[in-house]
This record gives sequence, structure tokens and C-alpha cells, in this order.
Amino acid sequence: MARSWATLGVDLHLEPTGSGGLRRGLTDALRDAVRTGRLAPGTRLPSSRSLAADLGIARNTVAEAYADLVAEGWLTARQGSGTRVATGVPTPPGTAPTAPRRTAARPRHDLIPGTPDLAAFPRTEWLKATRRALATAPFHALGYGDPRGRPELRTALAGYLARARGVRADPDTIVVTAGFSHALTLLGKVLRARGVRTVAVESYGLDVHWALLRGAGLATPALPYDDLGTDPREPGEAGAVLLTPAHQFPMGTPLHPDRRAAVVAWARRTGGLVLEDDYDGEFRYDRQPVGALQGLAPDRVVYLGTASKSLAPGLRLGWMVLPPDLAAAVVTAKGQADTVGALEQLTLAEFLTSGAYDRHVRSSRLRYRHRRDALTAAVTARAPEVRVTGISAGLHAVLRLPPGTEESVVQAAVWQGLALHGLSVHRHPQAVTDPLDALVVGYGTPPDSAWAGALEALCRVLP
Repeated sequence: MARSWATLGVDLHLEPTGSGGLRRGLTDALRDAVRTGRLAPGTRLPSSRSLAADLGIARNTVAEAYADLVAEGWLTARQGSGTRVATGVPTPPGTAPTAPRRTAARPRHDLIPGTPDLAAFPRTEWLKATRRALATAPFHALGYGDPRGRPELRTALAGYLARARGVRADPDTIVVTAGFSHALTLLGKVLRARGVRTVAVESYGLDVHWALLRGAGLATPALPYDDLGTDPREPGEAGAVLLTPAHQFPMGTPLHPDRRAAVVAWARRTGGLVLEDDYDGEFRYDRQPVGALQGLAPDRVVYLGTASKSLAPGLRLGWMVLPPDLAAAVVTAKGQADTVGALEQLTLAEFLTSGAYDRHVRSSRLRYRHRRDALTAAVTARAPEVRVTGISAGLHAVLRLPPGTEESVVQAAVWQGLALHGLSVHRHPQAVTDPLDALVVGYGTPPDSAWAGALEALCRVLP
């Protein structure tokens, strides 16, 4: 009768067939696995001792089966390398590996905004924080957690955001999310359930965010934009507005003080909500940081932040600071258990409380400022008709181009192997402001070793 085995060393499923004895059945099963391509060329097999122990048979039986297949050319055996499936074994039709699909060549330089220098991720300090967090975490921390997130992280965030961003937060009203998009999806669901039908957004921004809100059944009309930036003072029939008040993306200007006060007054007067995206609030260069809008009205502003710019987007760590009357509904929308890894949350909590996060941000701020200064100097010297704007903060700059040149410059960048965005990519379809020709250049992504080359490539394509 056919039996199945799983080895301790290397998992191997075999179904010996035939009635010619155990050795022959094992040999036939191995040969068939190789012939059909289930064991690929180069695959290392379990040692004869390990496989014999798993199968409950004599080691000599396995060794003899291996020897038979080596003699036939199906396997190879070398001292120190073990027994492997031989290379060059004929592959049956339909099992040969297919050629990889041809994809577009990767750009030599990536200046698309939205990503920090991933080569500068603080691996050593993060690993130390992980070890400390894991060593001190209670056992129950690794179970199904509070949907709001680990209390250690919510407490650490409340302290950090109050100190660094002027946010008024209670750990009980903080919800940890898997990044900004996750948070916005939850908010869209809650707002729709509460009767909101419209969330006004900025004339320039990220279409993926508008799409998430529309996916929740919400209309996303564009707010006016003028020389003072976004004008959210009269958002029409909107029940909420989505803003980047500290550093407007992508234009790079802070929300005007009069308009900060006006949108808060609107929210209090109408019961509306302000969704504050503080996407790169840590990076300020030429002026004092603009405090979070949430500090003016914690009962009417939802503060949203992430570790995507300060550390890395792959961590999938974000957070919302919610008005108390909204927190329970968001937690219900999130579900009955946390959706963000407990170990990552515990590590970030340790990273914050130990001071490692502050040290990393300060170091990154200095490095990015040097890049921004080099970008400004090079463009000013090489392309005097191009004006560099939106540079007092963040990880990108807006390069204002001569009218009618954006499309040709973006195409020239493609020919140079340079990935970047024209401003038109970020313009809302319903924007009422006149179109501008510009580039949105992210200077955070290239590693230090590639920055000079990326800057030279950029200058070559500018008019």
C-alpha cells in the first residue's frame, strides 16, 4: 500500500508504487519525482540517515536506492555536498521553466516623490530595539491584540506627537494602522456610515487617496487653490476635508494661518471634520516646524501620520489620533483584532522611547537638507529659467518650468533613464486653478552614492 513520508531535514513527499519491494518502490518514487519535474535539478535530498529515520526503514535501503539513481544519472553524490538531483536531466513537456517576461527597463535614477532613502534605514538601531522589545514583551503581547494597536506604541506615540508636533492625544483615542491608505479606507467607511457624502480634497494631491474615498462612496470635489495655497474656508456641502496643512503635497507650502483658523471655525460651526495628513511633518529646514492643525481643535480634526517617510514604507506602520466621539466607530470598522504585527509595533514603541527615532530623524534631516541645497544650487546654475519652490520642508521640490514645456521635459527624462513626475500627474480633474508647468522632484529616494548622478541627469533634461 502506498505511504507518504515527510523528512525532518528536507521535506520530501513520496508515494512508492509497485510490488517489487521497499528498495525498488523507493527508487521508482524518487525517479518519478525527478522525471516529472517535481524535484528540480540541483535540489538537495535528505541524507540517507535522515530519510531512513523518517520512513522507519533501514538506512542501507535508502543508501542503495540513492546509489541506483546515481548510477542511472538521475542523482549526483559528492562528499560535503550531499545527494542532489542531477543537472541536465530531461524535463518533461510542460514543466520546463518559462522565460521571464520582458519588462520595461528600470530607470537609472528614481526621483519620484514619496519615498525616503531606504539605504539609510537604521538597521542596527532597529535590530537593537527589536531585541529589547522582544526580550521584555509579555507573552500575551504576541496574541490577538486590541484593534486600536499595542498600548506600548499608542502611549509612546501620544508622548512623541505632543512633544514634536503639538498634537493633543490620549493613547485611548489613537488607532494604529497599516499605513495611511489603510487609515483613509477606515475613515471613508465610517464617514459614509455617518451620513457624509462628500469629502473635499486639495486641487493638487495623490489620486490614490481620492480613489480610496470614492471607493467608500464619497464624492471628492477639489478645493480652490491660489497664490496663498489651498483655500478650505468654504468647502460647500462637504462633511469633511482632506488637507496636508503643514506641507502641502505636492506644492510644498504650509496652509496660510488665516485659513488654518477658518477651516477650524468651519468644522466647529458645521460639525464637519478635518482629515489632517501630516505625511512628512518631521522634515523642516529653513523655518520652525508648523505645528499640527489638530492642536487647535482635537475634537474636530483627525490627525494621520506614518513611519513611511521617516523610516520606511515597508514597515506598514501608521496612526490616527481621533476625536473621542469618532474613536469607537473607527475601532469597530477596523475589526475585532489588530491588523498590524505586534512585534513591529513593540519595536517602534521602543525606538521612540529610547530616543533612537529622534536621533535618526535629526540625522536624516541634515542629509536631506544637503541634498536639497545641492539641487537648488545646480538648477539655479544650469537652468536659470527654472524656479525651485516648495523647499522649506519635506523630501521633494517643485521645479516651475517655462509654459508649455512640462510634457517635453518629462519625455526627455524618460530617455535619460530618469523617473520623475510632472505636476499634471497630481492635478485634480476638477481643479479650478490654472494649470502650471512644473516637475515634482523627490530627492529622498536615491542613496547617497547615486545622488550626484541623479542630479546631473536631471540638469541635462531641464530647459
